[in-house]
Amino acid sequence: MTTAVLVGLGLVCLVAAFSWSRSARYRRSFLKNLDHDSENALEDTAYELAKSAFRKEAHSAVLYAVLAFASFVTAASDDGRLSTFFALAAFPAVISIFWSRGAVTEARLSRQRFFLERRAEEALQQDDFAPKAWSTRLAPEDLPDVAGFDVGQVYEAGSGLMAGDFFDVYRVGDKRLAAVIGDVAGHGIESSITAFQAKYLLRVFLRQFRDPAQALEELNQQMAEMDRGEEFISMILVVFDTEAGTLRYASAGHPAGWLWHGGELSPLRATGPLLMLDPKASYFSKEVPLAHDDFVVLYTDGLAEARKGDELFGEERIALSIRRDPGASPDVLTKGLLEEARDFAHGMIDDDVAILAVRRG
Repeated sequence: MTTAVLVGLGLVCLVAAFSWSRSARYRRSFLKNLDHDSENALEDTAYELAKSAFRKEAHSAVLYAVLAFASFVTAASDDGRLSTFFALAAFPAVISIFWSRGAVTEARLSRQRFFLERRAEEALQQDDFAPKAWSTRLAPEDLPDVAGFDVGQVYEAGSGLMAGDFFDVYRVGDKRLAAVIGDVAGHGIESSITAFQAKYLLRVFLRQFRDPAQALEELNQQMAEMDRGEEFISMILVVFDTEAGTLRYASAGHPAGWLWHGGELSPLRATGPLLMLDPKASYFSKEVPLAHDDFVVLYTDGLAEARKGDELFGEERIALSIRRDPGASPDVLTKGLLEEARDFAHGMIDDDVAILAVRRG
């Protein structure tokens, strides 16, 4: 009878040891897939938890394996003095068998959950990267050097995930330089796509038409035919002609840019409606003299609409900031305007802000 009890106990402990070893193997396999030196907090935490669980389950497997071995050895020696002691181990051994089945399932689920969380984190990181990638295309941090001109720009994303603000500076001939800034109404990926299309279509049309108003008319017709619902674009386009000594501009419902010429600051106001409202809309351009050290400052509405309560930063504060130091470099001008708007709004600017300044050297 004693031998039978010990053999039975040994078998129960052996089954428990096998069950816990299965769970420990899953934990160990999981550990091998983790990098404990990673800078990823999720992976570091998962590694420490998996290591702790592996140690506990490996300990249980070893403990019950030892008990099984001791039971078989005692049964073989037919020493009845220890049978009662070993019989007591049957209770936790039986309970452990049931628990170990759940432990195997838990180990599998822990592994699956971790990889799901890691994929979710990677997806979120890609989502975080997407706005940055788009804004780099639409409002690049670095513009190409243009001989004879000094260019400054600044862009700050608002509370939206994706931006519709954009700017561009590029040559359209040996003696002509184009500067453009625009804003697509709304936020999100659709607005960013529309801004991207408008920015690069305009480059094509400016090589076909010398007059910026004609380029805007063609752009408006093409963009309006895309039928983007309630989307529309404000844009101001300035073309510097160093050979003719002129500056010609056209504005599609965009906030007034500012021109510094002859010691005076003048607004460059809209010369036509917003783009994409009417495919047959007409635009006209204005031409003014262009001298050395003349410059323009262009911006999107997020700058003028920076708020302090119900009060807006507004055009007049923008003009006052420019007049305060018209000899500053374009880079200093743009950064100074953004800082003043931030200070005015106590650091909380909700909309995207893009500012572009171009000075003729």
